[in-house]
Amino acid sequence: MVPIIAEDQPMRSRAPFLFLVMALVTGLAGCETVPETVPQQTPPAVDSGAKAKVVASQEEQFTPEYKEIHRTIDPKHTPRIVAPDSVKRGQWFDVTINVGIGANHPSLPEHFVRYIALYKDTTEIARVYLHPVYSFPKITLTLALDEGGLLRAIEEPTHSAAWEASKQIQVVP
Repeated sequence: MVPIIAEDQPMRSRAPFLFLVMALVTGLAGCETVPETVPQQTPPAVDSGAKAKVVASQEEQFTPEYKEIHRTIDPKHTPRIVAPDSVKRGQWFDVTINVGIGANHPSLPEHFVRYIALYKDTTEIARVYLHPVYSFPKITLTLALDEGGLLRAIEEPTHSAAWEASKQIQVVP
């Protein structure tokens, strides 16, 4: 066997490496000794001012239109919720969400809807991720509710923040 370490190195500096080689060759069979630990090197100090500048520059990339959910009406981006105004407790019903109240949202490689999510008040019920080109931004979910509340549909296109629409639903006994 050809030595991997120069013979002139002191045994103490070779011990961790030799243990590793021995462990690989023998599979640690019958090994009861713990190797000498290698001293940990402390990483160089990072200037906190430089770190703050990086975080600030990343934060600046997200303009307000990418941070805030849009709740205004836009013909191609506002979700449209189609659901009954009232349902019986525990009875299954369909909720259809279509992106666009005046026109359909495009589904192109450079501009498409990433996902459509449905919430009941603040609880997320479902989220459907869509693929560009192959999927049309419309989903139908079948639900049953115990109590009434606010159904909220949120959709997120690739070029802006999410858009939200809501519909009140009552549950009767």
